[in-house]
Amino acid sequence: MSLLIPLYVHPAEDPGAWHRLIRAAAHTYGVVLNPASGPGETPDPAFASVAGALREAGARLLGYVDTDYGARDPAEVADEVRRHREWYAADGCFLDRVTAAPDGLAACRRLVRASRRLGAGTVVLNPGVHPAPGYTRLADLTVTFEGHWSTYVSAFSRPSWTARQPPGRLCHLVYGVPEALVPLAVRTARERGAAVCGPVTGEPPNPWVELTPALTGTERC
Repeated sequence: MSLLIPLYVHPAEDPGAWHRLIRAAAHTYGVVLNPASGPGETPDPAFASVAGALREAGARLLGYVDTDYGARDPAEVADEVRRHREWYAADGCFLDRVTAAPDGLAACRRLVRASRRLGAGTVVLNPGVHPAPGYTRLADLTVTFEGHWSTYVSAFSRPSWTARQPPGRLCHLVYGVPEALVPLAVRTARERGAAVCGPVTGEPPNPWVELTPALTGTERC
């Protein structure tokens, strides 16, 4: 397994979290860069610096773009993908708050195609729930669960169609995992068909600042 890390904290605010992430780069599927709920209005030197360090350490960089469940202008979404590429040399994009409904599939397909034309080699969709089946065919990776460990344990349900998906195309982002249960969270994600995960002990608003347990437990993602 490998980790997808959406570390939504500024490097100047918590440099230690970024240093830990750089050291752990080999264990990541990708790192989501999010300077200002997107690339920001101008390049951020602090993010450019950590992006360079992560790239040298072998991490795949994904620029954060909010789609607001399809409500945002597609041109704005595309422009943010472009800025992530130009300012931070992002390898791909993390399209957040993607609609999961069947009637949004065509619009999402257009967003993915536009992102790829702009040079996004890796496209990750984050509906945060299981979307209509067609979405997983659009992207390299789809986040089909994002939430607290307690919800993951008690309320997760897996549609039958996910069993036909390659595990490397599905991701579960789970936070609030008790440290002793991180290896269990990794095994649970595997059993539920997700080869990319994010089991961390942290809590909102920035749960992924706590990386060590997920990367140094008896089982690694």
